[in-house]
Amino acid sequence: MNSNADKKHRWAVVLAGGDGKRLRELTLRIAGDSRPKQFCPLFGGKTLLAQTCERIAPLFNEEQTMFVLTRAHDIFYREQLARVHDRRKVIQPENRGTAVAMALCLEIVYRRDADALIAFLPSDHHFLNASAFRNSLEYGLEVTTQHPQSVLVLGAEAQYPEAEYGWIQPGGPLTGTPFHPLQRVTRFWEKPTPEHARILQQHGCLWNTFVTVGSAGAFRKLFLATIPQLMDSLMTCLTEDQLQDLYDETPPVDFSRAVLSQAPERLVVLRDEKSGWMDLGSPRRVMEAIALSGTPAPRLVLNAPCAHESSPLSVVA
Repeated sequence: MNSNADKKHRWAVVLAGGDGKRLRELTLRIAGDSRPKQFCPLFGGKTLLAQTCERIAPLFNEEQTMFVLTRAHDIFYREQLARVHDRRKVIQPENRGTAVAMALCLEIVYRRDADALIAFLPSDHHFLNASAFRNSLEYGLEVTTQHPQSVLVLGAEAQYPEAEYGWIQPGGPLTGTPFHPLQRVTRFWEKPTPEHARILQQHGCLWNTFVTVGSAGAFRKLFLATIPQLMDSLMTCLTEDQLQDLYDETPPVDFSRAVLSQAPERLVVLRDEKSGWMDLGSPRRVMEAIALSGTPAPRLVLNAPCAHESSPLSVVA
């Protein structure tokens, strides 16, 4: 496919509003404060957010790259995103989960460009091969135009039976190439037991990278089919006060559980075998990713306060 496809309607939404609680002790030791992991300099002095921006920059126009953030993290993203215009920052009053953040930004992008093709991209994951990831994402952006009613999910080749990941069970084949097979989605499995994870791997199931691509219209239909009340509220939410009231009344909603798992028939999965995707959900995975990337391990702040009595120094030594 043409890698120089028109970017006029391409939008990237970088998800950077999470609290990063699972890595809180490690980020305390590295940065000396309780910042979420996406704002922590883990790889060669670069934050995960900075790496995400570098990884996707060749595929999207800068003015059409949005950032979903949470107001309480202002002290952490203010400097890192100092050159980003406020128009490209979607500031949530609170963190209410991935589905709420994505639905909010979807409505904002849709009002600006009803023909938008949107890629939602976590800012707290790692890819060992950024070039391979861009190739997969580029293909996903282009092939989505052939399936305008579907939302595409990027599925990573499972390297081992990880019980802490979400899994995608692929269905029948669609269009694609030997290097980028495209399939229907049969089912999502969220954090299975270790035994079940082994079965899923044996049957060719994929890790859910959470990277999703689709037209604004396809995303709206997906959200309206799964979380209609939230979508109805967002579609009529026009002022900052209305948004605050909505967030005050809305419980956290997880995108994988509340949306993807509820409507697999609206999805297709693109198999990504080369990017080396990793979800950095534990200190062990972080240190493994740092070792595999070949970058120096971050220096630890010895006198940093600990969230718990146990120290992560024993984990990352």
